[in-house]
Amino acid sequence: MHRRTFLAATSAATAASMLPLNALAQPSLNPLLQPWTGPFGGVPAFDKVRVEHFKPALEAAMAEELREIETIADNPAPPTFENTIAAMERAGRTGNRVSTVYGVWGGTLSTPALRAVEKEMQPKLSAHSDKILQNARLFRRIEAVYNDRARLTPEQQRLTWLNWNRFVRAGAKLSPEAKARVAAINEELAGAFTTFSQNLLHDENEYDLYLKEADLAGLPADVRAAMGAAAAEKKRPGEFVIVNTRSSVDPFLTYSSRRDLREKVWRTFYNRGDNGDAYDNNAVIRRILKLRAERAKLLGFKTHAHWRLQDNSMAQTPEATMELMMRVWPAAIARVREEVAEMQAIADKEGAKIRIAPWDYRYYAEKVRAARYDLDMNAVKPYMQLEKLREGMFWAAGQLYGFSFHPVTNVPVQHPDVRVWEVKRGPDHVGLWYFDPYARTGKRSGAWMNAYRAQETFDGRITTIVSNNSNFVKGAPGQPVLISWDDASTMFHEFGHALHGLNSKVAYPSLSGTRVFRDYVEFPSQINEAWLATPEVLNRFALHHQTGKPIPRELVEKIEKASTFRQGFDVTEYLASALIDMKLHLAGDADIDPDAFEREELTKLGMPAELPMRHRTPQFGHIFASDGYSAGYYSYLWSEVMALDAVEAFREAPKGLYDKAVAKRLHDNVMSVGNSIDPREGYRRFRGREPDVKAYLRDKGFPT
Repeated sequence: MHRRTFLAATSAATAASMLPLNALAQPSLNPLLQPWTGPFGGVPAFDKVRVEHFKPALEAAMAEELREIETIADNPAPPTFENTIAAMERAGRTGNRVSTVYGVWGGTLSTPALRAVEKEMQPKLSAHSDKILQNARLFRRIEAVYNDRARLTPEQQRLTWLNWNRFVRAGAKLSPEAKARVAAINEELAGAFTTFSQNLLHDENEYDLYLKEADLAGLPADVRAAMGAAAAEKKRPGEFVIVNTRSSVDPFLTYSSRRDLREKVWRTFYNRGDNGDAYDNNAVIRRILKLRAERAKLLGFKTHAHWRLQDNSMAQTPEATMELMMRVWPAAIARVREEVAEMQAIADKEGAKIRIAPWDYRYYAEKVRAARYDLDMNAVKPYMQLEKLREGMFWAAGQLYGFSFHPVTNVPVQHPDVRVWEVKRGPDHVGLWYFDPYARTGKRSGAWMNAYRAQETFDGRITTIVSNNSNFVKGAPGQPVLISWDDASTMFHEFGHALHGLNSKVAYPSLSGTRVFRDYVEFPSQINEAWLATPEVLNRFALHHQTGKPIPRELVEKIEKASTFRQGFDVTEYLASALIDMKLHLAGDADIDPDAFEREELTKLGMPAELPMRHRTPQFGHIFASDGYSAGYYSYLWSEVMALDAVEAFREAPKGLYDKAVAKRLHDNVMSVGNSIDPREGYRRFRGREPDVKAYLRDKGFPT
């Protein structure tokens, strides 16, 4: 059904492509400008969308929103919450719908034609945002409501403060000259972010490594099958391909006994954006850093990092993030030294005559795991069926939050791989969940959650639409897709974001679901990882793909005993990226050579030579594809401290991770409230105190 819905777009799109662009600015001729219709309160018309729709739709939506904003700003009535703040919540609805679909295409269906649109439109979208944020008449009305907010409800007060704070942080109180310069910086940054992303996507799409059967020594059957299927999809049947994305590279680095090929694959992957060619990202990064430093000074902040964190995070200051990271760092690199020593001993015993290098770490770590814990993760993988684990996620969400998931086929999708479920609580419709699991050309790497529509109630009940996106390698036709334990954990993590959106119960869309501080938003996702390893999930859903039998208890016990295994590697590769991110953005307007800065700062930190940062600077999309995680990659650590502390709250309860009373506290104070209360207060209400870092240290097996 999904395939037919998707392909039905072809004939209509062909007709649309013959229309002039100015005609496509008319709502009747451009599906992006039309309200979402159909079941479940309306859904995106993915089946009708073509690339040529995006530019006129974005331009028309921006013009409409500016008219709406001008009406609010010019209202002759005294400013009130209803005629200013609530009115702003109603504005820009068309733009939200258009941007949602535009973002889906950019992240999962990118083409040269779309990338040309992005190059042109991203700076215009940035300028549009600044026109609103720097509207002096509008800000005067916001500030008047803010100064008189005591009479409002707590949720209205929170929304008013967030709007006031957003405008101030964007430069609403600056002089006209300074505002103009900030807007110009934002516009240039938008173009730089697009260039960075497109360079990275180029290197991920263009550097495939094709192999013959003789090159596959050590690889498990499912990895071989996936590589063969990927090659066949790329019109190279009979060969095997390693795509230049993490989901393809990591299994090869883990299992291939061909050290020469491991090195080639590793270097190709970790040199993305750093090949000294037309797609090299170093010059782009240098410019981004300069622009961010200048903008921070104009806005009255010492550095970009200080601007990003003040009144916009749990941490509040860069110094607080550095203190936490440096508390963990020495234990992490000490553990790496222990792990490398064990690996080197095995390599020496085998007569390998090598010194452990970054392309050896995963391979020899598996040998250590087998020797120390009698655990071969290849013995686990046959039980890790993608579809069964998805069912396990659904089941756990039902136990915790009362959700049930029902497949639907009467909504259009953007690609034949995408499937949709209706989410209910009892008989009530809660929202829709879209799942886009597989890697393909034009899809960015990694895993993420999107909110297509936010939940709200202030003008009537509107339910949410969320999606999870992954890059699993599709298996051979008719065969189940088997994933690693780490990939299963990532899937539960991203589903935690979706559950955050689905649980939302607030009045205003700007406060809904995942629209919270960056270093808090990862908390609901990270805590959701804990349910993967529970016997209740494993016994029901970790089923052998051939026999259907559940994963043996003795194998689960080995996984539990090895839970702190390779934590030196995992924590160090992450923390190295988080520390470099913060150091780059604390450097002010220094003239930075990204490659040299990375090398020098890692040397100062004592970074082990046997592993890289998880995201090297030229490919660090979290911080250079947008402002998103810039000076914010520490957020995963900050949130994980909360998540593991919260897991201990469950473990302290009579029924452990399925304790209904603790689950209700989590729902009422975290999952359902979005940004309608201060996240710090929400956590204190849930836990009864501030988070304690000792739970994190215990989980990693580090000294407390």
